[in-house]
Amino acid sequence: MADDERKRLEDEKKRKQAETDRKRAEVRARLEEASKAKKAKKGFMTPDRKKKLRLLLRKKAAEELKKEQERKAAERRRIIEERCGKPKNVDDASEANVKSILIQYHKRIIALEGEKYDLEYEVAKKDFEIADLNSQVNDLRGKFMKPTLKKVSKYENKFAKLQKKAAEFNFRNQLKQVKKKEFTLEEEDKEPKKSEKAEWQTKK
Repeated sequence: MADDERKRLEDEKKRKQAETDRKRAEVRARLEEASKAKKAKKGFMTPDRKKKLRLLLRKKAAEELKKEQERKAAERRRIIEERCGKPKNVDDASEANVKSILIQYHKRIIALEGEKYDLEYEVAKKDFEIADLNSQVNDLRGKFMKPTLKKVSKYENKFAKLQKKAAEFNFRNQLKQVKKKEFTLEEEDKEPKKSEKAEWQTKK
């Protein structure tokens, strides 16, 4: 009985070991397959393929940009024609036709100026209403909007007072300015007269 029990335990142990080895082998095989797939995927984008892909993307982006520019230009032309109308031929028109065209343009300008004034008034009114509503909301919340104050130097008044006092005690500002003579007495004595000859003129 003891031998049978020992044999059964050994068989059970061997079976468990075999099951563990089999699972490890499966895990190892899966990891190897995953690493191979990763390497294969990584090697798919070769430098040449990357270069071609970049060129294709740049070409596609340039085409899209060109289409977008053309679309914007067409939209701009459409809006200009809608707002300003098509240009009229004035070179070959007669004087009466030119006058009628000018009258039409004048009426159109007056109408546009009126619309512009109305829109500006509406915008100013909306801005005033928005500011009023914001102030009401801030009052309800209990917040007080601090007004923007100018920065003033606190030493400015002190410097002004000091300069005023210095000007009061500055006696030079109260004195009259006297013109200085061009020549002093000594210089006049040294200067030879026109009638007298210099020493170098008398010497021979």
